[in-house]
Amino acid sequence: MTASVPDQLHIRWLGTVAYREVLALQEGLYSHGRGSHLLLLEHPHVFTHGARAELDQNVLVDPASVGAELVAVNRGGDVTYHGPGQLVGYPILAIDGRTGPKAHVCAVEQLVIDTLTELGLANVGRLPDYPGVWVEPGGPRPRKICAIGVRVSRTRTMHGFALNVATDLRYMRDYIVPCGIGDKPVTSLAEEGIEATMQQVTDVVARLANDRWGLGPPDRQDVAWKHRPDDLSLFSRGGGAGSPVRLSSDHGSSVELGGSARVASRLAAAGVTDGLAIAVRKPEWLRPKVHHGPEVLELKRTVRDLGLVTVCEEAGCPNLSECWADGTATFMILGERCTRACGFCLIDTRQPLPPDADEPSRVAEAVARMGLAHAVVTMVARDDLVDSGAGAVAATITAIRGRNPLTTIEVLVSDLKGDATAVET
Repeated sequence: MTASVPDQLHIRWLGTVAYREVLALQEGLYSHGRGSHLLLLEHPHVFTHGARAELDQNVLVDPASVGAELVAVNRGGDVTYHGPGQLVGYPILAIDGRTGPKAHVCAVEQLVIDTLTELGLANVGRLPDYPGVWVEPGGPRPRKICAIGVRVSRTRTMHGFALNVATDLRYMRDYIVPCGIGDKPVTSLAEEGIEATMQQVTDVVARLANDRWGLGPPDRQDVAWKHRPDDLSLFSRGGGAGSPVRLSSDHGSSVELGGSARVASRLAAAGVTDGLAIAVRKPEWLRPKVHHGPEVLELKRTVRDLGLVTVCEEAGCPNLSECWADGTATFMILGERCTRACGFCLIDTRQPLPPDADEPSRVAEAVARMGLAHAVVTMVARDDLVDSGAGAVAATITAIRGRNPLTTIEVLVSDLKGDATAVET
């Protein structure tokens, strides 16, 4: 039995995301009150607990000593664990009020049971009085492979399941008493001898979830499944321009596009089978027209006089003259050197310099001189700073407001390394 109200299911594989960030996303989708969503992801090490958890009995170590957070959540259940190698699924759905939360919990359990069965794990099911999914539930040694914890309010659900794929089980055997159940062990697909990648398990869950909760084809989007050093170009990593690449469509010709073999395979996968060598002049319609009129030059003087940096210049934006002619620019604070090395960006990646204490006031002065009704401030990534630069962003906002109280402000910040304290700042 399904407890949900059918709708197109929006399925998202998010990769590895901090628990608090996904909790905020869940709460936004939950409170929005519309649409059916399934978030699939892994978390960094984190212990979560419901309101009635017995922390003094069920948390056996200092979470920080094993690299984990401890987070309180508004759901049922005691202490549980999320971490690498564990597939976490958050169905955010409207449910049929006539069937209630128990039917939804049953539906989540059945989704996991069907997934494990399809992956080749035999004898999985429910254990009376113990929510979740168990291996050999009727045998002498039932083992928990999936925890279930949901919240249902006003016929809408959030939270969900945590399925152990290739999890480090020490976190549930030695560091906590999972779900307050001390006399029953935990297990994983890997420990039960099932070799399946996270992507394989996710694909099965996504398909079966859409069969259960979706109406028609799913809307599925995935972030990149792998992050490797060669996802960045040699140029980004300081290794020069890289080796030239000949596309197979050139049939032995000498046309070279530049880049790596990985770039060539991506182009081929995208259907790009031909292209111009870097030295060949591009068609006129593709070349941006740069006109440095008086407005552009005046803004350039303002930026130079105040010793400021704009992302327009540092990132090599081809639309600079158009925006600057309209009296708009995006100020880039915290210097002109970034601690990241993204392959699509031209910003310098040398060792960054210390932040300038008076930079916020100089940005505020520039906003005043330009008479901006709306100011845009972005930043380089500053992973070298304790707060990732959050304090400098806040100081810049304060300075602009103090000097230009009617100016609205838009800030485009880095990910701040996922630090909730920095985000609050």
